[in-house]
Amino acid sequence: MSERRPRYRLTFACPDRVGIVAAVSGFLAEHGGSITEASQHCDAASGWFFMRCEIDAATLPFDGDGLRQRFAPVAEAHGMRWQVIDNITPRRVVPLVSRQDHCLTDLLYRWRSGELLAEIPCVLSNHEDLRAYVEWHGIPYHHVPVDPDHKAAAFARITELIDQARADTVVLARYMQILPPEVCARYPGRIINIHHSFLPSFVGARPYHRAFERGVKLIGATCHYVTDQLDEGPIIEQDVVRVHHDDTVDDLIRLGRDVERTVLARGLRYHLEDRVLIHGNKTIVFD
Repeated sequence: MSERRPRYRLTFACPDRVGIVAAVSGFLAEHGGSITEASQHCDAASGWFFMRCEIDAATLPFDGDGLRQRFAPVAEAHGMRWQVIDNITPRRVVPLVSRQDHCLTDLLYRWRSGELLAEIPCVLSNHEDLRAYVEWHGIPYHHVPVDPDHKAAAFARITELIDQARADTVVLARYMQILPPEVCARYPGRIINIHHSFLPSFVGARPYHRAFERGVKLIGATCHYVTDQLDEGPIIEQDVVRVHHDDTVDDLIRLGRDVERTVLARGLRYHLEDRVLIHGNKTIVFD
């Protein structure tokens, strides 16, 4: 892969008004900052403005902390929710899995090939099935059984391991357990799930079987942020594939797995590249 040129990503959301882009671009021009990529969106329904821009770090006379310090008055003047993140430091991603390996396998391939800029400090699972495969990659594997009668203790241990790993992002890569509300609240906007259905259709368990019974012509997958409302968090990415009347449930599952892999990979990449801005229960995705 080509060498990554250091950049800063500035993302923000604020009430819309005239002069926001001029204020940001003027600030950067004042300090010699070169904008290499910029995306913006005005949501007329809510009256909010959203922007993401990348700045060539070499063109600024200060580092990331200096950029944050100097930009703060601009952000305050416009009531921004904002952040500045560099594109060099890999995010720490902790996958949670059960027995199905297709999503995890895809993510580990993209990680090993350098396509996914991230560190994977460990993998957590409620089963032992994937230990050998994960450890072959040199990644620690933690088995945390989830006893239906002692779920609180299991999720306390999972939270402890996530914190010990200093995870920036948690990925439910077909982790077939519902996270309790306290875990969702602990990592807001940092837990990503792949649901094997084109939400909001067929939430919950066994969506392929329910889609088959309904005779749908399209099945899909949804990558979304996790909240304490099951499968109702802000959606990051979706895709579909066409199915036919003579496809069996097994056919739907096979076709769906391909969609799940690509949708999760795209959604995670958008998240890691700071292309997703959450606003209420919706997202703005600068892809």
